Amino acid sequence: MLAGLREAGYLADAPTATVVYLAAELAKPVLIEGPAGTGKTQLAKSVALAAGKRLIRLQCYEGLDESKAIYEWDYRRQLLQLQLHQGRPTADLDAAGVFGEEFLLSRPLLAAIRSPEPVVLLLDEVDRLDIESEALLLEVLSEYQVSIPELGTVTARHIPQVFLTSNNSRDLSEALKRRCLYLHLGYPSTEREAEIVRLHVPDLAEHLAREIAELVALLRKTDLKKPPSIAESLDWARTLLTLGATDLTDDLTRQTLSVLLKYERDIDTARAELRI
Repeated sequence: MLAGLREAGYLADAPTATVVYLAAELAKPVLIEGPAGTGKTQLAKSVALAAGKRLIRLQCYEGLDESKAIYEWDYRRQLLQLQLHQGRPTADLDAAGVFGEEFLLSRPLLAAIRSPEPVVLLLDEVDRLDIESEALLLEVLSEYQVSIPELGTVTARHIPQVFLTSNNSRDLSEALKRRCLYLHLGYPSTEREAEIVRLHVPDLAEHLAREIAELVALLRKTDLKKPPSIAESLDWARTLLTLGATDLTDDLTRQTLSVLLKYERDIDTARAELRI
């Protein structure tokens, strides 16, 4: 699992690889919690890439309902079907039907259940859902099935690998957590982040990768509105490579901090902390 994830561009540690392996073997979803920018979403993408599976993603938000998460009916086609059968005997209309599968629009959850091949299902930022919307997930995560009143119960042809991510903006329900294996992803150590930079930006000088990781680790300890993510560390590394940097000087750091930090207040705080 470690080797497969590394080949997919994700440098995981042993606990992370163990949870992913067990989730696949036990057919259990994985709930990944941690600060924004620690690689939660990327882990699901990398598992899909390593396993050669299609990734189906549902971006969660407040007010997400069944029609966007699970399924809805194609009302325009249903209306056209009714118009085509207008004036015919009721029996013929019943036989034609407007609640067949051809009128069903699959959203991410149903698409993962109905997929003819195994897939990875990513439910991103589930903590943004309200409690009522969160309940929509329970049947899928416990039975891997979807109940459609007009058609009956649709059961998964292949059990998908499911990953849920949360930035801890609110506590998730016990019912949801009970169905999942748990994984917490924090920011990596300086050594691991330097290794991540070297993996993704191999042409960057080794000492620059180490200096980037050290400076980013220092900034994350300061009072920033948005600490730099791993992705932004990689963006900064690519920026230095593009500029042909050989050393991380104060002038270069000051000129490129906007790649790493996204608020003016954070940039001012970083300059004061770094004294540049």
